[in-house]
Amino acid sequence: MSMDGTGRPTQPGERFTGHGPEWRDSNLSPREAAIATAWVEQKIDRRSMLTNKDRVEDVRDAMWQLEKDGEIVVHRITDAHEPITVKTLYGWEKKIPTNRLWHHKSCGQCGNIPGYPVSLLWLQNKLGISYLDETDQTSCTAWNYHGSGIGNIESLAAVFLRNFHQAYVSGKAQGFDPGHYYPLVHCGTSFGNYKEVRSYLIHSAKLRESVKKILGKLGRLVDGKLLIPEEIVHYSEWLHVMRHRIANLQEIDASHIRATIHPACHVYKMVPEDAIYDDSVLDGNRVAVSTGIMEALGVQVIDYKTWYDCCGFGFRHIISEREFTRSFAIDRKIRVAVEEARADVMIGHDTGCITTLDKNQWIGKAEGKHFELPVLADCQFAALVCGADPYKIVQTHWHASPTETLMEKLGIDWRAKKAAFEAYLKEVEQGKADQLYDPRLRITGGPGFRPIKPAALSGGSVAAE
Repeated sequence: MSMDGTGRPTQPGERFTGHGPEWRDSNLSPREAAIATAWVEQKIDRRSMLTNKDRVEDVRDAMWQLEKDGEIVVHRITDAHEPITVKTLYGWEKKIPTNRLWHHKSCGQCGNIPGYPVSLLWLQNKLGISYLDETDQTSCTAWNYHGSGIGNIESLAAVFLRNFHQAYVSGKAQGFDPGHYYPLVHCGTSFGNYKEVRSYLIHSAKLRESVKKILGKLGRLVDGKLLIPEEIVHYSEWLHVMRHRIANLQEIDASHIRATIHPACHVYKMVPEDAIYDDSVLDGNRVAVSTGIMEALGVQVIDYKTWYDCCGFGFRHIISEREFTRSFAIDRKIRVAVEEARADVMIGHDTGCITTLDKNQWIGKAEGKHFELPVLADCQFAALVCGADPYKIVQTHWHASPTETLMEKLGIDWRAKKAAFEAYLKEVEQGKADQLYDPRLRITGGPGFRPIKPAALSGGSVAAE
């Protein structure tokens, strides 16, 4: 690529990406650099939020009014979903469904950290939770919006409503009424993105009208109206309200494990008034998810000075300023957790965060920054100490950070487990793979679909017509 004196492309059709050999120092002053990165240190907690609660709108109030006016239909969380009520940042109540869940999967988890969703499904199997893990869903489009800047609000809203409509009607394949299953979002960015989009939809009649035309063509309206979810729920919130039941499954003592928590910006800084704050977790001053389940499992949760910082992922600069991502992940998070907190593991609850903190540790070695720290999602760690296989279920072999030291501290013979897993893979090669979930339930429409009778749903068993 030919570039001018400022490092910009000079030939038509060439694109400046801002990374690799094209990277140039921005020459920001210390003050300018501090301003440019201040957002990653933003503090969202009960002590630092000075906003008067009376001045912050609860978007659900406007949502109920729109339904009353006949503008929308609300997908309600019913008693059949066995909800548990929690408190959010300003003391508002939020209902978390614990049963009859529709898994809104994460593209990044399934592609980069498969043990993440598998651990969650394994825990729900152990607890006898009814859920649907179907294939009829799509990415939330946040990669397009945050990563490239070419997305638009209509596409974000249409995909959001299309996915949640599918959750609403998905039980029909088993003969259930609409609304039988309630969506549980795996990805933190999808979670934050959907909450923002829901607010836009509720406040903009023009956006509702534009998206209504799109969904009408897709057959995704309910009685000619848009379907809006009562609550948007992240898997970590389910894990939090179920933490004591999960702790009853615990087989491995974790009281000697020192864990640092990385709270995801997209989970608790986007629409912060919706995040869970629990007076029994860190005195209610910090977001409760992940910390709550770790404390319930007896883990020592260690504070550290960059607790509030972004992991460095940020979406756009993971693509165009990846040196920032890598250096921030190592210098601001991993190094501090190792040197200051002397952590045995870092626990997170978002796809991008786990990927960034886990996969970038190797690059630090090139600069002499040899900091190694196991990085796991909260559900992975919970499954591990509840007896899940570290390779078959938690799938630690997909992680770039070393997990063997953590397993040794937990008393897990990882060598024996690895040998057994390698033997299992030989069986898989011969077509003897087993399933966490009946594969017939994954297709609820379209090619390959076969109607399912809900005759024997307990324990995950089903009967095909």
